[in-house]
Amino acid sequence: MSELITADLVDLDLSADTKEAAARSLAERMVEAGRVTDLDGFLADVAAREEQMPTGLDGGIGIPHCRSAHVTEPTLAFGRSAARIDFGAADGPADLIFLIAAPAGADSDHLTILSSLARQLMNADFTDALRSADQPEQVAALIRGEQPVAAEPAAAEPAAGEPAAAEPAPAEPAAPDSAVSSDASQTASEPVAPFRIVAVTSCPTGIAHTYMAAESLENAAREAGVALVVETQGSAGFDKLPAATIAAADAVVFAHDVEVREKARFAGKPTVDVGVKAAINRPAELIAEARGKAARGEIAAPADGAAEGSAPMDADGAAGDRFGTRLRKWLMTGVSYMVPFVAAGGLLIALAFAIGGYEIASAKSVADHFVWTETSSWAALLFQIGSAAFTFLVPVLAGYIAYGMADRPGLVPGFVGGYIATTIKAGFLGGLVAGLIAGAVVMAIQRFKVPASLRGIMPVVVIPLVSSAIVGVLMFVVIGKPIASAQEAMTDWLNGLSGANAIGLGVLLGLMMCFDLGGPVNKVAYAFATGGIAVSDPSTGSLKIMAAVMAAGMVPPLAMALATTVRGRLFTKTERENGKAAWVLGASFISEGAIPFAAADPLRVIPSSMVGGAVTGALSMAFDCTLRAPHGGIFVVPLIGQPFLYLLAIVAGTVVSTGLVVFLKGLRKTAEPGATGQTGGGAATGGTTEDESKVAVAV
Repeated sequence: MSELITADLVDLDLSADTKEAAARSLAERMVEAGRVTDLDGFLADVAAREEQMPTGLDGGIGIPHCRSAHVTEPTLAFGRSAARIDFGAADGPADLIFLIAAPAGADSDHLTILSSLARQLMNADFTDALRSADQPEQVAALIRGEQPVAAEPAAAEPAAGEPAAAEPAPAEPAAPDSAVSSDASQTASEPVAPFRIVAVTSCPTGIAHTYMAAESLENAAREAGVALVVETQGSAGFDKLPAATIAAADAVVFAHDVEVREKARFAGKPTVDVGVKAAINRPAELIAEARGKAARGEIAAPADGAAEGSAPMDADGAAGDRFGTRLRKWLMTGVSYMVPFVAAGGLLIALAFAIGGYEIASAKSVADHFVWTETSSWAALLFQIGSAAFTFLVPVLAGYIAYGMADRPGLVPGFVGGYIATTIKAGFLGGLVAGLIAGAVVMAIQRFKVPASLRGIMPVVVIPLVSSAIVGVLMFVVIGKPIASAQEAMTDWLNGLSGANAIGLGVLLGLMMCFDLGGPVNKVAYAFATGGIAVSDPSTGSLKIMAAVMAAGMVPPLAMALATTVRGRLFTKTERENGKAAWVLGASFISEGAIPFAAADPLRVIPSSMVGGAVTGALSMAFDCTLRAPHGGIFVVPLIGQPFLYLLAIVAGTVVSTGLVVFLKGLRKTAEPGATGQTGGGAATGGTTEDESKVAVAV
């Protein structure tokens, strides 16, 4: 097994001034060492991980990291910056930068080494030694553990299922009174069971934050005299805590940015549920909070303050944007679970119309009449299967919005509220409201203090019963009808759209679809469109919106593919290869095909894509194009109203985006010689250079 880091991977005078430039500088050392095969592809993976959560840590540490198919073996590069670089830590920029690269299929031995390093970063003596080292070889040896760090011996890491031993309290001075001394001796001789906590830590890549949070919690527990054992759900897998250890625990701490695996094991315990960075930055507070909840008899309370009910992934976020961020994640959770039903049901219905015509919607049930040799029977079968899938859309949306808010206890009232929304014709809006109400009701119930004898039945009986009753009453009697009226008014408005209003809506949807290429804004526009057609008889306005959304979403990857074809010298070799795949991805309505280009050069690619998407959305609405399928790209063109005009709209937007991105990249190429003091046109000719690739990410 190769060494994780060598002297060649150490830069003690990192001159970069942004986190992107720092990542590129360190990644170039990995490329030179033969450990990264594709620089731009690897940097795109690093950037994607950075978007999920900032990788800055308190204490002046930045740990950009990712798992990538472009990494040949687990590798670490280290840089020390005198100017300090902002990686999003609460206490300011970082001077110690660790770029951690793990292969997509890394073996457990290598990942264990990376996890050990992550734990070491919690050791102040270790980071002080890195700051004072003056030779790359010395730094590499420190990180590999070959050079000891002057520090007090750390307590041995507990094995899975064994709590970290609590340190004994300092001995009190002997009292002169013999009677008091006798009483003290008697008290000291009586064993006092420590407070017991079980914890789970996890992060999206499972390489760094997972193990740093575990180390931080263990250190804080040791100082507080608490017996704590951590289950790290990292990239190397995880060893489940024994059932007996969980049963004996007085409280639970979840520090995670991805779903806790097999979370039901911890049901019925006082729980602190936060993001993984909270455990790194303020572990003592979390342990004190767990003890407080156990003393009050609270179970499954919202993280980071019962009053605010912070969601796990946002509990350590900035106070100003907590609710908005949490609301977006709750809604996106529901949409992400609904989309597969939309895709399956919509494509089956569209295929049924292609085979049997639109009149197939009135066919008899295939359970009563089905002829194997008749095309119309098969069309009716496909239509009725697709319609069955569509009946789950609103309940699934509502159920998983509630799940995103309150975890499993939110599922039952969410599904019940969603089903009621369909029966009272409240539609998509009703599902959104029902899911939010269900989640809020469950979160409110979870705040009540419950006797220990009732904790076991709360998530199974009490919470589903009470929450479903409350949500049902609200949806049937109080707010259901007004929402249904609002849904009907919105449908009538969409049906009445024409002229400038329709074109304006097409522009807006096109901009949203191309803004973040599969991100939250893109998903909002897509959910709006699919919600409109997720009924048995969608309106014409809804069909036009679906057509505009899909057409605009196809533009970014198609434009990047065309740009790499007509002006290949403006792109790196990797981007030109990605451009070939982008033809297929764009034609299939997979907007994410443009992400590698946007990650490398966002200031030129994203605005160009948005302009082209707006043009396509506007033209699609102006041409009165319609679409009954929620997905499929050019492969569902036969199911599109005005198919030739629809393709013309896509081509127009693609050409506009291509022209803009080529123009903007051409301006950059023209400016480069002057910026470097060169004259003449030599620098602008020939293939793409390594320096050009740097500019694409740094700008």
